[in-house]
Formats: sequence, C-alpha cells, structure tokens
Amino acid sequence: MEYILNEIEVRVLGSLLEKELTTPEYYPLSLNALTNACNQKSNRDPVMALTEEDVVRALNRLRFNQLTVVSGESSRVAKYRHLLAEKLGLMPAELAIMCELLVRGPQTVGELRTRGERMHPFGDLSAVEEVLRELQERATPLVTLMARQPGRKEGRYAHLFSGMPESGEGSAEAAPEPARQRVMAENERIAKLESEVAELREEVAGLRQAVQEFKAQFE
Repeated sequence: MEYILNEIEVRVLGSLLEKELTTPEYYPLSLNALTNACNQKSNRDPVMALTEEDVVRALNRLRFNQLTVVSGESSRVAKYRHLLAEKLGLMPAELAIMCELLVRGPQTVGELRTRGERMHPFGDLSAVEEVLRELQERATPLVTLMARQPGRKEGRYAHLFSGMPESGEGSAEAAPEPARQRVMAENERIAKLESEVAELREEVAGLRQAVQEFKAQFE
C-alpha cells in the first residue's frame, strides 16, 4: 500500500463509502453530515467522538492521497466524496466489503455477508469469499486473512489501508492463564517494591552523608 491511514482517516473514508451505498440521495456529504456519520453508534466499531476539526484534518490527508475530493464546490456548502471506485477500480460488491472492514474492523466471512447485505446482495458465503479472494490477489492487496484467534472457529479478514494488522501474520498468541496473570502481577509488585527499597536506601545513604558533613563542621 502506497499510504498508511490512521484510524480517523479510515473512519472518514469508510463513512463516505457507506453513505454512498446506503443513502445515495444524501451523498456527497457536507462536513457536518460526514462528522455525524463518523460518530454514529450503529454499524461502527469502535464508536468515536470526532470533532469537525478532526474530520477536516483527515480529509486533507485523504485528498492528498487522492482518496477523497470536494464535490459541489459551486454550491454554498462544500461536500465530500470518496474516490475508491475510480482510483482502485473497485466493483459494487468489493466496495461493500471494503466499507464494512473500514467502519467495523476485522470480521469473519459470515459477519461480512450479514452486515454487507445492506449495501450489496450476496447470494451465499461463497460469493463473499470470492470477493475477498479478489481483494487479496490484487497487485496491491487490499485485505488480508488474520490468524485465527484461540476460541474462534474462523479467521477474520482485515483491510490493509492501515498496514498489516498486528495479528495478520503468524500464529495468534494465546492469552495467559489466570494463574500466570496472578504470578505476573505478583512479580510486578515485587519488582516495584525492590525499586522503592533501593531508592530509600540511596536516600538514607545521602542523609547519613549530609549528617556526617554537618558534624564535621564542628569538630
């Protein structure tokens, strides 16, 4: 990927894409409408509380990377739209999958099919898998299959606009057992106490030295 987006830029891009697919009559979006879309509580993970200034800064960088553009500059209110279809040559089904990954993060094939239906019809899971395969096999891949986490039956797919996700390669590290967590916490407490004792010893030694120097003045 020629650019790496932060979480706010990802949210702005995903929100533009979502509104184009779900409410085209209100698209492109004004700054106020886009900020509300970024902060909505439904179909978002995580839920954010962005200011218009946050969104403007994200838009500026997205425009620099040719991922968004100002539309309707001749009108009283500037409106914004994404350029994913034009820049990356994405089809409607691919746009729907990318949108879900951008606004809700890593998801399984089943989750993508269920949640993506509001933007594009998918006949079955194999239809979603085919779209994901196409996105993975592009000259510059747009998604990756993350390692399956302990306790999960399926791996999750993630977008690559923010680079390779932390658990996107190799085997997922299992969470430490409760007993190990307790031992780790105990070790941390002991280390902290040892550090505090060492500091106190240094302080006492300093005080002793100061007392000796003070006494020496009267000898």
